[in-house]
Amino acid sequence: MMERYNVLAGGLFGLLVGDALGVPYEFHAPESIPPLEQIDMTPPPGFRRTYRQVPPGTWSDDGAQALCLLDSLASCGRFSLEDFAKRLSDWYENGFWAVDGIVFDVGIQTEEALRAYQRGVPPEQCGLVRPDGKGNGSLMRTLPLALWHRGTDAELVEDAHRQCQITHGHVCNQVCCALYCLAARFLMAGEAVPAALTHAVRALRDLYRDRPDYAQELEWSVRPDDPWEGKGSGYVVDSLRGAFMILEQAPDYASAVRQAVSLGQDTDTTACIAGGLAGLRFGLTGIPALWLETLRERDRAEALLRRAFPEL
Repeated sequence: MMERYNVLAGGLFGLLVGDALGVPYEFHAPESIPPLEQIDMTPPPGFRRTYRQVPPGTWSDDGAQALCLLDSLASCGRFSLEDFAKRLSDWYENGFWAVDGIVFDVGIQTEEALRAYQRGVPPEQCGLVRPDGKGNGSLMRTLPLALWHRGTDAELVEDAHRQCQITHGHVCNQVCCALYCLAARFLMAGEAVPAALTHAVRALRDLYRDRPDYAQELEWSVRPDDPWEGKGSGYVVDSLRGAFMILEQAPDYASAVRQAVSLGQDTDTTACIAGGLAGLRFGLTGIPALWLETLRERDRAEALLRRAFPEL
């Protein structure tokens, strides 16, 4: 049971710590990011910190939306798009699951989609406010679904697709979230990183045999047969491929999230996406204790984790 806690908590807090670590560096070009050993919750002296009013150890929209998803799963006992949409709307309007109740960062497409939801647009349609939108806003929050899900691979993939619909409905986003969730599932089962990624791709290909539009996005956009390489942009494929690249290379959790931040630009989201998988790989005990101590409102996230997994 303690080992299961180490993995589940590693995933959730790996996500939150990665997000918080990346917040001060967001929007900086890679060449302006400090050396790896200097990347910390508080950047080195002289670095122009993004969001100067935000204290170190604060998760952003990435972590808050992930906690909204876990809260919805714990409350409903299943994935409910309508309930999840309500919680995301509550986050956007009232700071639900935001640290100090303050929303200081929100993606453009997410904001437009949630405004559409508040106007009465069905949640299944809100993520198509920008029909060609392929941002990473649904990928950054999807890990709790893999942590919580007890269904088949097909059921997990379908819910991964559906959780995208409220903000990022394009098939490309759905495919990236599905592959990420499967990779997380196989890591949780104890598979080594290369095997977990290979197993996830193989499983998704099988599930997409009769879904040519999804299969096309997997093969042409995600390109799973190419070496995993990605940048720090907000493009969902970049984020996914970058996270897998980092996971293959990193010897420990700290190296993984620092490498994610070093890619620059969308640093909080890249480190959040990579950090969740690295947390599964190395466990809660692999996350630096000082970073966990610095993480603000950690007790709230811990209480939610216990509520979602009462067997722990």
